[in-house]
Amino acid sequence: MDISYPILAGMALSLILAQANQRLASPVIAIVNRWIRWLVFAFGLGYIADAFRWLDRPLWALILISFLLWFLLETVYNWMAVSAMSLSPMPLFPAYRANPAGDEWPMQKRILNVRDWLRRSGYRPVKALRAEIAPGVYLRLSVYQDEGGTTRVQIMFMPQSSGASAMSCVITSFVADGRRIVTDNLHIPYGGFYPERWCVERLPWRRSIESLMARHKRRLVGEALVPFDFDPLSDIDSTQRELDRLNTELGFLVPHSDREQRGKITHEGRYRVWKEIWMLDYLGRSARYS
Repeated sequence: MDISYPILAGMALSLILAQANQRLASPVIAIVNRWIRWLVFAFGLGYIADAFRWLDRPLWALILISFLLWFLLETVYNWMAVSAMSLSPMPLFPAYRANPAGDEWPMQKRILNVRDWLRRSGYRPVKALRAEIAPGVYLRLSVYQDEGGTTRVQIMFMPQSSGASAMSCVITSFVADGRRIVTDNLHIPYGGFYPERWCVERLPWRRSIESLMARHKRRLVGEALVPFDFDPLSDIDSTQRELDRLNTELGFLVPHSDREQRGKITHEGRYRVWKEIWMLDYLGRSARYS
């Protein structure tokens, strides 16, 4: 069987998806395209190795070797990226400030539909924030709250190299017993620890705000909710300090006094982030740790 045509078709499909995602910045499309690239690489290299008789092995074995070679190459690349992030001056917990431009939403239909849905569903804007993650590059956050003040929705806009914005949502509610219930569709590797009283469910595949909110509300059934009585900015600052402290104590982060020499993330922490990257990039799931 000549597999050259399926390989060429896969290459063409990958290019089309890559071009489309320049505008859409969709994690789902990115996951599909990664799998296509992996398979195209495995079948393509195996086909070439068989055609030129590089190895005296059957075609299926050459494809399997090529498949594992891609895994090895991407493993090395991701590990180097995690190490570079650990040593870079970019903060793990960006410092948010009030956005002087106000509640900014990218002029993209799919994103504006989320804003319209929030308004129709009774959520009102309470704060617009931004954090500078590189000179002139900002991570922006629009915070909305329901009428009773018991549920907050953070809409995060992450800039992409193409100029598009990737959007994620974080929905948070507090329970009377002190638990923080969080439902999000973030596609950002975390890998660290959460405080004991945080109940976090990450659903990167669930891109619809309606579906994500429905899941969050199902998690709240039977719970006694308490309204937020603090500003979103102060809440973010306090939670980031708590996460920094907890992850330093548990060995995910290097103590502050040693970070300049050793980087921000410990060796064990880098492994956890590396694993999270793999899970998100190819399965669209957040890694779970016992």
